[in-house]
Amino acid sequence: MLPMKHISKGGRNSAPKKSSSAHTPEAQLASFIRRLEPGIAKLIRDCRSEMRRVLPAAFELVYDNYNFFVIGYSSTERASDCIVSIAAAANGMGLSFYWGANLPDPTNLLQGSGRQNRFIRIPNLDVLRAPDVIRLVKTAAAQGKTPLPPNRMGHLVIKSVSLRQRPRRKTDDATDL
Repeated sequence: MLPMKHISKGGRNSAPKKSSSAHTPEAQLASFIRRLEPGIAKLIRDCRSEMRRVLPAAFELVYDNYNFFVIGYSSTERASDCIVSIAAAANGMGLSFYWGANLPDPTNLLQGSGRQNRFIRIPNLDVLRAPDVIRLVKTAAAQGKTPLPPNRMGHLVIKSVSLRQRPRRKTDDATDL
């Protein structure tokens, strides 16, 4: 069993750094997903499988932070090399393009107006599987500053876990993503 890789910035809301062979990254990921709304949990598992199919060489970088549960797909273990991320909260899920403002988007799927990031809401797996969305993901990967290696299988890295988090299940005052 490989030791769990747990990296944290060490801020006051981050769990301490630790290494343990008792919990694999996959087991830790499963525990994070179980805390989500059941429908969102299923969707994130399905989207994760789809992203592994589309970007098999990418590292999966997991952040269970205050606002969102995030799985980033990156060419390296650095967040700055992230291509896309699945971001989930109690009220929904989105696909975030780290450098989305630079992507060609002829069908106007990307939302957002910031200088860097763009996103697509993912209410169901069919949205992620749409040819135009897959094309955006592959274009984002091709435009990345560090290319995905062609002959490597990516692996899961738990990057950080925030001690304090918003509720992962719906409450009466939850707002849409």
